[in-house]
Amino acid sequence: MNPAAQKPSAAALAQLFEPIREDLRAVEREFARHVQSQVDLIPKIGQYIQTSGGKRIRPAVLLMSARLSGYEGDRAILYAAVVEFIHTATLVHDDIIDDSDLRRGRLAVHSRWGNDITVLLGDYLYIKSMALALTQDSLEIIRLLCDVTLRMIEGELYQLTKNGDADITEEEHFEIIRRKTAYLFGGCAQIGGMLGKVTEPREQALREYGFNLGIAFQLVDDLLDFTGDADALGKPIGGDLREGKMTLPLIHLLQQDEEVGARIIRDIIGSRSVAPDQWEQLLRILSEHRSIDYAYRRAVDFAECAKKPLYAFPPSSERDALLALPDYVLSRDR
Repeated sequence: MNPAAQKPSAAALAQLFEPIREDLRAVEREFARHVQSQVDLIPKIGQYIQTSGGKRIRPAVLLMSARLSGYEGDRAILYAAVVEFIHTATLVHDDIIDDSDLRRGRLAVHSRWGNDITVLLGDYLYIKSMALALTQDSLEIIRLLCDVTLRMIEGELYQLTKNGDADITEEEHFEIIRRKTAYLFGGCAQIGGMLGKVTEPREQALREYGFNLGIAFQLVDDLLDFTGDADALGKPIGGDLREGKMTLPLIHLLQQDEEVGARIIRDIIGSRSVAPDQWEQLLRILSEHRSIDYAYRRAVDFAECAKKPLYAFPPSSERDALLALPDYVLSRDR
């Protein structure tokens, strides 16, 4: 496995999103406009989050899917902003739950403003997302957004019940990924199809594309805990395991009945800390049992599954961009 063989860059991502560059800027403006409030702290924190360096992949999937579906109006920009509000709300809440001090190399919102303010800000962003969606007369899309948001919260709750459980199964782990990440990606792509009023099979093809892309995205994100550079990631290496989260490489390793690796994993979960030599030993054991390779192969499988449904659409620059995105996700290093 060599997930960093073709290092992605900001330029590579910008090239993929070039057809929707102006739309993404419009989404940024929409986000900034709707985070305004008479309570000065809300736009202040909103601006802090906006400038934290997120890649805006979810809004981009929605915008590009809408273009692929023949939609040319402004509602795609609004719904892309709604999606960004939902995603941002989950991030600020997740950082509190995980007690993560950093987010993309900067202090997480709760580290800077405290848990009380951050919980309320997350609530504000959730409600704002639905209020924004309700400015458009599309009950089907609102219902989809509510369903996706509920699944994400269920996923977070389910993950908490499995936190610190070294015996979590692979299927349980994938259920968390589906709920926390994949449904939102799938919803983004499906909304693009709904805006373009494509046929039901094409709408479901877009949903399947986004859903599988989301799983690949999360698997790679989890892998970066083992293969990434702390400075590039903007967070300490080994953070997931220290927080009690079992990811696919670790689940695979425990399936091999490897006693030393199992003891290290359980020690780190138990102490919620990891020594450098302990982490190096765990990485070596993961490499010996090809557990990182296994997780990366699964990510490749889901990336390939994401591409197949897109062939329900005729060739176009929009389809090419969506087809290229899974490969970008596989090669990312941050």
